[in-house]
Amino acid sequence: MPPPTALLPGRSAAPRPSPPPPPPPQLASAARLSRRPLLNAAAVVVRSRSKDEASFTDRILDYIEGGPKLRRWYGAPDLLPKDGSAEDEEDAPSDIEEPRDAVLVTNGDSEIGQMVILSLILKRARIKALVKDKRPTEEAFGTYVECMVGNMEDKSFTKKALRGVRAIICPADDGFFSDLDLKGVQHIVLLSQLSVYRGSGGLQAIMNSKLRKLAERDEEVVLASGIPSTIIRTGSMQSTPGGVRGFDFTEGAAAKGRMSKEDAATICVEALDSIPQTTLIFEVANGDEKVTDWKAWFAERMKTATS
Repeated sequence: MPPPTALLPGRSAAPRPSPPPPPPPQLASAARLSRRPLLNAAAVVVRSRSKDEASFTDRILDYIEGGPKLRRWYGAPDLLPKDGSAEDEEDAPSDIEEPRDAVLVTNGDSEIGQMVILSLILKRARIKALVKDKRPTEEAFGTYVECMVGNMEDKSFTKKALRGVRAIICPADDGFFSDLDLKGVQHIVLLSQLSVYRGSGGLQAIMNSKLRKLAERDEEVVLASGIPSTIIRTGSMQSTPGGVRGFDFTEGAAAKGRMSKEDAATICVEALDSIPQTTLIFEVANGDEKVTDWKAWFAERMKTATS
């Protein structure tokens, strides 16, 4: 509740503002994501009782739920104009070198893209995200994410987007890697449903034909880039809670199985800490195998792939 205001003689108190409206769908979605177990059971963060001991997850949740509401409650201006761009925003000179410590997330305003972003925030990574509209993502995640809107076919924008980027997470089959100069990128994590598209038949195969071509093109470019890459071929993606089931990494599992988007996002982020010498490709769907130490799992997988 706003603090009481001293009244001037002869003036009545201003009417109390009505309670803030419910958050828009994007914020509600982000808040729901923050409550779900994005990470495996060993990495779940317990909410703290004391404000002084607030966990990192608590602070994110407080911002998501409280920040936009409080601005409207007190009549403060929005963070950005309606077009989602900063009025006084000026691009940094292109010749300035940044430390290569950022992770670039493509499709940052998609459902799985936001799951990847939230997992990266919990890892305290510096995040750059390609989005169609800055406003929803910046309202959801604030200064934790540098949102970027532009055309990747524009070389000047591509150079800006990749400046300071050490790794790229591409959580969708969208042809992102076509004709890009990836110089300086140290690791690529590509989430692919190529196995699903190849395993479909009849009308479904016709409907998936464009997606299949984009997925094949992305994999071809990544493999030809010579950059250490992790290609994760998942089962059919589902909007189901993560951390509930285990995994199935057997050959053919992706074509037949299903995969929680939250679990897929978790694997993408965990893969960042394990850079292969060349390219690591594996299939995964939800199953019965539990993974409690992803670093050890990736180390064993890379050892098996090179033997």
